[in-house]
Parts: sequence; structure tokens; C-alpha cells
Amino acid sequence: MKIYTKTGDKGMTSLFDGRRVKKFHPRVETYGTIDELNSNLGVIIAEIQGKNLKFKNILEKIQNDLLDIGSYLANPSVTKDAKLSIKLSKNTAEFEKFIDEMTGKMPILSNFILPGGSKVGSLLHVARSVVRRVERRIVELAQDNDIEKEVLIYFNRLSDLFFTMSRFANFKVKKKEIIWTRQ
Repeated sequence: MKIYTKTGDKGMTSLFDGRRVKKFHPRVETYGTIDELNSNLGVIIAEIQGKNLKFKNILEKIQNDLLDIGSYLANPSVTKDAKLSIKLSKNTAEFEKFIDEMTGKMPILSNFILPGGSKVGSLLHVARSVVRRVERRIVELAQDNDIEKEVLIYFNRLSDLFFTMSRFANFKVKKKEIIWTRQ
């Protein structure tokens, strides 16, 4: 089977229900940004290979979630997905538990910090900022479409998770946080 179909050569693509839309359609933009996030996570996983199995396992689980969510969003005919909602709700609760666990081991954060630190910490900040873009795309899409509320909640918590993972990755390698100072 060939990887190319040539069906998108004129700027159109197909949704799962067969409908053809412009490649900049809000739905395509949303699941395309989720795909971008998933690729970012692949880079992070490659960087931590063998160093932090808990991070690796969580990130791979998130990658699977992202494909599930992208698939759901690519099919405008499916507005409700109870199985996906239950899964995302459960995983969001796991994120909160892990955030609390990491936060309990680090100094209290009382200032804004600049993204950076170690390579893994910096890459997690990049992923966090892509998550924020995904959130904006989902909110935009939800203006005219029914979207499971757990999808937005999941991404909101995911940005918190990546922020905390970034801090924790830097903390573990003793990279000092750089406090933002107004110029």
C-alpha cells in the first residue's frame, strides 16, 4: 500500500465520516495540533530512554490517549463517547495524584519561573505550551460542536502535569529554577 494518496493535493482532507473539509478547518487544526503534541512527547521519551521509567510510562500512556482523542475529534458524527470520557476522567485523576506526589518532593513555588533548565525540563515546557494551544483549539471547536467535557479537562490538567514534570526533571538534576523578574 502506498503512503501517499494524492487526495489532499488541493488543500482538502477527509474526516472519518467521509466529509471533505479544508485542511485549516478547526477540527483538522485541533487534531493536527494534538498530533504535533504527540510528536513532541516522542522526542521527550527518546531523551529520557532508560533514565526515568515512570516519566516514560506516563508519557507513552498519554501518547495513546492523544491518538484516542484525535480519532474521536476526527469523527464529527460521534459527539458522545462514554468509554473515552471514563478513560480520560480516570487518567486526569492519575495526573493529579502524580502532580501532588512530585510537588511534595520539591520546594514550594511562589514565583513565576522561566521555561528552561535541563533538556528534558525544557522539552516538557515546550510540550506544555503545545497543550495550551490544543486547549484553545478545543474551546474554539466546542463553540459550534458538541465535545465531551472531559477532553478539555484532560488537556487543562495535562498542562499542569507537564509544568510539574518539567520542574521535577530539573529538580532531580539540580538545575536551579530561574525566577521571572519584571524588566
